[in-house]
Amino acid sequence: MFNGIILVDKPEGWTSFDVVAKIRGIVSVTEQKRVKVGHSGTLDPFATGLLIIFLGSYTKMAQEFTKLDKIYDVSLRLGEHSTTGDPEGDVSGISKRVPAKIEIEEALAKLSGKQMQTPPIYSAIKVNGQRSYDLARQGKAAKLEPRPVTIFNNSLISYTYPVVRFSSHVSSGTYIRSLVEDIGKELGVGAYTFELRRTTVGDYDIKDAISILGCSSVEIASHLLTPQENKK
Repeated sequence: MFNGIILVDKPEGWTSFDVVAKIRGIVSVTEQKRVKVGHSGTLDPFATGLLIIFLGSYTKMAQEFTKLDKIYDVSLRLGEHSTTGDPEGDVSGISKRVPAKIEIEEALAKLSGKQMQTPPIYSAIKVNGQRSYDLARQGKAAKLEPRPVTIFNNSLISYTYPVVRFSSHVSSGTYIRSLVEDIGKELGVGAYTFELRRTTVGDYDIKDAISILGCSSVEIASHLLTPQENKK
């Protein structure tokens, strides 16, 4: 019965694994057996938005979906730095200078296109068999090498100091937290990702996602998709 993919709107404070566990618990009770459930494209706990969940035989396809482009709605705070690049870290002041709107637009444009991007130390990248974020928490921050990414477009939505909101269309492997820190460096005032919402993954859109809060097996079954069924 539960064989396909489902689009979920992940709430703030939930890990991607929390969503998987919730879905697994719901469908396994209905099926009266443990159903395979997985996800593609991890979202940090503070982030919200589109998470693609795979059920049954479709869990084998999860790796393919990691290669899809993504679009994010990003809010950053200028003039400050976070140790983790997001609200969960220790935040400290960097600069009180207020950049002009044209400076913001120029920074967003400059940080578009093909880039060499250094992943944040608080990431799931493995270094000698250990997750980078585990090493960072132990005070053994690993040196992560820059890697090629493509930022197809950064589009300013609004700017009311110190908050900048923009949309970013990026390739697989792009870290928005790193992009925001690079914007802060370009402006010379520092910045960290304050809010983050993923709105699309490939051709899949947040408007078609269900809420994990209070969802039922009936709702999950009625929203199951196969990849070929979701064409714009």
